[in-house]
Amino acid sequence: MSEARQIHHIPARRALTNRAAETRLIRLAVYCRVSTDAEDQLESFANQQAYYQRYVRNHPEYQLVDIFADEGITGLNTRKRDQFKRMIEECEAGHVDMIITKSISRMFRNTADCLLYTRELKKRGIGVLFEEQNINTLDSTGELMLTILSSLAQDESRNISENTTWGIRSRFQQGHLHLNTNRFLGYDKDKDGNLIINPDQAKLVRRIYDSFLDGISPDTIASQFRNEKIPTIMGTSNWQASTIYGILRNEKYKGDVLLQKWYTSDFLSGTTVRNNGEVEQYYIKGNHEPIIEPVRWEVTQLELARREAFREKYGLRSLGRYTADQPFSNRVFCGLCNDLFWRRTWYRLGKDIKVWQCNKRYKEKGVVGCVSKNLHEHDLHGAFVRAWNTVITERNERMKTWTAQMAGDDLLAAFYAERFTELTASGHLMQDIDLGIVAKVLDRVVFYGEHLDFYLLDGSKVTVKLAE
Repeated sequence: MSEARQIHHIPARRALTNRAAETRLIRLAVYCRVSTDAEDQLESFANQQAYYQRYVRNHPEYQLVDIFADEGITGLNTRKRDQFKRMIEECEAGHVDMIITKSISRMFRNTADCLLYTRELKKRGIGVLFEEQNINTLDSTGELMLTILSSLAQDESRNISENTTWGIRSRFQQGHLHLNTNRFLGYDKDKDGNLIINPDQAKLVRRIYDSFLDGISPDTIASQFRNEKIPTIMGTSNWQASTIYGILRNEKYKGDVLLQKWYTSDFLSGTTVRNNGEVEQYYIKGNHEPIIEPVRWEVTQLELARREAFREKYGLRSLGRYTADQPFSNRVFCGLCNDLFWRRTWYRLGKDIKVWQCNKRYKEKGVVGCVSKNLHEHDLHGAFVRAWNTVITERNERMKTWTAQMAGDDLLAAFYAERFTELTASGHLMQDIDLGIVAKVLDRVVFYGEHLDFYLLDGSKVTVKLAE
């Protein structure tokens, strides 16, 4: 028979302690999040710094490590708080025994972050003392109270966010703008908050619209501005095509305003997303003086749509090669396989010869794919000169069509009809290629080997046969 089970008591030889209790001086870190409002003296960093220095002097068991302060940054999460992150790094390095802060809401307004960080710190024997709530996270009841109170702080943040959103939308309903003109090219605000034109910036805005309607791509416009060292609204010369597109599409330049383009989808993360109908919007016509005439702005939107449809129809990755120097780029197509022609350079007898070649001509090196002929650039240029001169000589007959287009409802057709009318008014025939006119009037060219079809932006087609 087995012996009876026995239980022996082993008394504790050492009191349960934490890191702060084991050190002779408790290394204290102070965290505060301060307001940027100069009038809020009680929340200023200088006042909080003086307060905690007195606090440490009155508690000889403490040794101040540092005061960590993030200025004017939301407490909803910790991602953008550099000083908070530096404090946590000091804790992980073993340089801190205790953290003290005014309140839970000063350090956290997100329950998940609050519990995550305080638990991780507790594992390292580091407590957090919240003065206002009198909570020490190393106490047995600390986490329960912390969970409850941090949830209340999070709910308070939610209420603040909802009230702020409600206030903004109420102002939207009344037609009041919520716009930072420091980041908006072309306009300033007067003392009453109304948009007024900035003359120097407005010149640049007009140049962008004019260049685009002259056939230049946003990529090229941005490149030109970078080369000219023209400053952006942020003061750099780092222009991007996306910036140009944004200016071309912004309704404010025609004097109107669309309110609530973006909204905050998550108050905790502060994530803003484009409003695609999820929340109501307000459109104000004639809110301020336009930089771009409304009709010209509408024509620009139609031209943007036309170019995008062109890109999709012909499977082009972009229209970035629409340039003033090479306006034929992305506009020359093969009549046999419908693919794009690319501009090549051949070197013959010390000379550079420019040739346009079907993209499918060589699927593999040395293996012929499409059997279309190569198109020498001087032949392409000569053919366009002949095509444009045909338009000029036929001006009287074409004016009937152009006049009808200018009187019609299609704003883009009317725009190009007016352009063709102006460009042909002198009656002077083109002697040498004018690439600026090519950019303004050409939609595309189709090369069939013996002839080229020029499709123009007034909707007409001119066929030119190449010389034998």
